[in-house]
Amino acid sequence: MRAIAAGMGLGMLLAGASAWTQSPQQPVSSTQAVPTATSPDYTAVYCSSFVTSELGGDDSRVISGEDSNSKVAFAQRDLVFINKGGSQGVHVGDRYFVFRAEKDPIDVQWFKWQDKLMKAMGTMYKDIGQLKVVNVQPNVSTAEVTFSCDYLQRGDMLRPWQERPSPPYKSSENFDIFAPVSGKSVGMLVVGKDFSQEYGKYNTAFVNLGTNQGVKVGDYMRIFRYQGGNSQTASYYDDYQYKMYGFGSTPQKYEWNDLPRQILGEGVVLNVSPNSSTVFITYSRGEMFAGDYTEIE
Repeated sequence: MRAIAAGMGLGMLLAGASAWTQSPQQPVSSTQAVPTATSPDYTAVYCSSFVTSELGGDDSRVISGEDSNSKVAFAQRDLVFINKGGSQGVHVGDRYFVFRAEKDPIDVQWFKWQDKLMKAMGTMYKDIGQLKVVNVQPNVSTAEVTFSCDYLQRGDMLRPWQERPSPPYKSSENFDIFAPVSGKSVGMLVVGKDFSQEYGKYNTAFVNLGTNQGVKVGDYMRIFRYQGGNSQTASYYDDYQYKMYGFGSTPQKYEWNDLPRQILGEGVVLNVSPNSSTVFITYSRGEMFAGDYTEIE
């Protein structure tokens, strides 16, 4: 009997072990649909940054924070101090955007007119995060960092919080790579977020079209490129576009307006100022570069 019981116990143990080793390999099926995004998410909208020549606002700043003897930067849930209090109309519960002026650390032009266009657009400001006031004194207030895109530091600028819309995505199923010229304002991808020069889907770039050119939040911009020019994006050597020795050449030089334009993708406007707009790229057929063209669809 003991042998039979031992055999039964061993068999059950082996069967259990077999079931345990096989069960992770069994496919798991579900009829629940995976949700798809219908618009840019909160981070894309509130960390998109902006370029403007008309900042407005006042001199409200982050001036310090808790544990300031050891902290040089502040993050989400930290308490920071701002240089305005009850005497300047601050109340508990007030909310603020935190942002910072940015300068290109490399300062090298990617395309011929980049510096000139950037100056006309204004100054780039990086979205840093958001604050909520939790305590008010006469001339200083304490605020909690409720959302952050990057670290906060002393001197960061503030302005009252305002809701930013998240425009709906446009279906790319019928994207037309041969779309005719819209006839609306034409601009350029002048520079990207963090001064990037190459872009793709879900990247952010700044375009030299704004409210002065009829742009509004939610507008879509078509991105395209002319072939045959060498002043927009970095070229290998002069006239390489029509004569590449050993790899074929053309009988005569062609110009950019002799060829069809190449449509690269599109993006939606998240922020707009008088001479600039922040474009979130929603569809891309390939690499896009600073110096590529845009038009309002």
